Parts: sequence; C-alpha cells; structure tokens
Amino acid sequence: MSDNFESSLINLGELSKPATLLVEKISDAVGGIFKPYQIVRVAKAESQADRVRAEGQIEISDLQRRAFHRFLEEEGGKQKNIEGITRKALPLVEESSQPNEIEDDWITNFFDRGRLISDDQMQSLWSRVLAGEANSPGAFSKRTISFLSGLDKNEAEWFTRLCGFVWKTDSGFPIPMIYDDLRNFYPQHGLPDDGFRHLESIGLISVQMKGFIDDRSMSKIGLSYFGEKVRLDLSSANKKPFNFGMAVFTKVGEELAPICESEPVSGYFDSVTKLWEKSGILVGLERPS
Repeated sequence: MSDNFESSLINLGELSKPATLLVEKISDAVGGIFKPYQIVRVAKAESQADRVRAEGQIEISDLQRRAFHRFLEEEGGKQKNIEGITRKALPLVEESSQPNEIEDDWITNFFDRGRLISDDQMQSLWSRVLAGEANSPGAFSKRTISFLSGLDKNEAEWFTRLCGFVWKTDSGFPIPMIYDDLRNFYPQHGLPDDGFRHLESIGLISVQMKGFIDDRSMSKIGLSYFGEKVRLDLSSANKKPFNFGMAVFTKVGEELAPICESEPVSGYFDSVTKLWEKSGILVGLERPS
C-alpha cells in the first residue's frame, strides 16, 4: 500500500475548496491521512525490530513475525476503509459547506469507528454522514455515530425501506406515515412486520399501534411526499386530532433518515391521501410538474 494518500485518494487540484478543506481537516484530526498514521506506526515498529535484531538483544520468533504481518494487514485494511469513506464523501460536499467547523473530536470518533467498515454499501452510508456533517456541522451526534458502527447491512436496508414511506412537514421534519389501514402495503415493498419491530428494538423508531396523535390547536398543516404536496384542514366540525401514524423517529433515526437515499414507493401517495380524504381533512394536493 502506498504511503502517498494524496495521490492514492484523489488529485486535490480537482477538488472544490470545501472538499479540500475537509481532507485537510480529516488529516489534522486523525494524525495526517496524507501520511497515514497506520504507516507511521508500522514504520516505527519496523525500525524498532531492525534495531533489536541488529543489536542482538532478541531473536524474532516465527510467532512474532506472523503477528507483525497480521498487524500490517489489519492496519492496511483500516487505512483502505478510511480512504474509501473519504473518497465517496468528497463529491457530496457542497460549495456552502463549512468543514472547518466540524469538531476534531467528532472526526476522530467518526474514523475510529468507521475504519472497520469495509462493505461498499455501508461505506457509502458512512460517506453521506461525513459529507452531511461537513455541509451542516452538528447534524450528526456522537451517539448517532456510535449507533451507526453497530448497524448491519440488513438493518440499514430495512431502515432505507422505511424511509420510502416518509413524509415531511413544511419545516422539513420527517415523519414515517405508517397506518394500520395500509398494513398489507408495507411487506409488499420490502418492510415486513418483524422489520418494524426490529427497527424499534434497536432504537431507530418508536411504535404505537393506536397511532401518534397531534392534539395541538392547529387548523392547517402542509405535508409533502417526495415533492408531492398536500394541504390538510384540521378545523372540521368533528375536531378530531390528526393521527400521524404508528411510527415516529427517535433522535438517531431522525438524524439518519435524510441520508438514506430512499425512493418514493409507487402508489403510496395516493393510498395515504385517500385515507385523509375519507376523514374529510384533505383540502388540496400539488403534484410536481
């Protein structure tokens, strides 16, 4: 493995200024990824071993030699993972991002956990978190990074499927609109009942079978589903509070939902709006042109 991270990762001259700043920020925080800290440690170990052998102080055994080679392989793999995540993140860094405002402790913690992620799809997820933090420092808590390090590929897939049912308020707040009346809809689109239960058990959502009720005194609300917008009138004569469905995101789920790259589920917009029409609260919809 080359110790020239600059050339092995990407040509810095081809990066935007914010992306370059992110690379420099990462380099400062984790000990210089242009000169990978693993390589520095390996070099020191090699130098020490050579000196010990030269001085005749000890004889390196086969067991020690095998352990050293294992160390080289492990550290090389971790460096490859760091580079893979960083490489995938750079194109996602926006011109308006402020990577200098990311806390050094956050980056150190991020790569301390992320260096073990070798799966390409999971690296893509981690890269979106890294870019998201650069674009909006403080968007992802250390608790979310800790959670992400234990998330397996199947769980990530279920969560991505769940986010295909997410609506957003006018302020951009994400809500997974899951209704018992549509319970046969979800397994048909990759999210079985045990998937819901598992996502709740690991702390991404909270589930309440009777639904989460908004009892605030509001008369109108705007919601959107992947660009398709609706206006709801909650000031009808029956004065029933609005049921947002059976699931809500936890704080961790709320932070991860925007970077899942989920796609709209065919027919879901119509299915949900029909439920609202029956309740007499749907007053208008707007489809993107």
